[in-house]
Amino acid sequence: MATIPQPLQTGARIIGKGSDTATGPGPDIMAASTLEGNRVLSSDDQDLGKIKEIMLDVQRGRIAYAVLSSGGVLGLGDKLLALPWSSLTLDTTQKCFLLNVTAEHVRNAPGFDKDHWPSMADLGWATHVHEYYHAEPHWHNDPLAHAERIETGAAFDDGPPEPPEAGGVKL
Repeated sequence: MATIPQPLQTGARIIGKGSDTATGPGPDIMAASTLEGNRVLSSDDQDLGKIKEIMLDVQRGRIAYAVLSSGGVLGLGDKLLALPWSSLTLDTTQKCFLLNVTAEHVRNAPGFDKDHWPSMADLGWATHVHEYYHAEPHWHNDPLAHAERIETGAAFDDGPPEPPEAGGVKL
């Protein structure tokens, strides 16, 4: 008989005392717009830039990436980086995100510019980005895939569910 795997951490962790003083739904459930513009600090406490966009995996109903705007001046010459959501920790005390890698690692990260976004749903690209940041892919531990496997009697040792379909059109 197949066993159901235990849940994996696929979302951002939350630390700090912000939940003690929150006067609304946060920090466990927040509007994406309240997180845009938040600073991101590296594991060696360097300011990496700010969150520009939050990208959703629409079919799975999950946050896939936070797009970091790094470098540049006044929005010009920015390097954009897709940070896997699971690589981030929301620090409610400092009101910023913490990234699990050093600033040097981020400087060498694959990025893109505002006019040439990658196909974020492409398996090769997505796998490379998640591996680069040592992050659990957002399409792993997919509850819909697990329910489908239970319904069809498929074994759970067939590997993780497939990633989102390619397409990656930025709306």
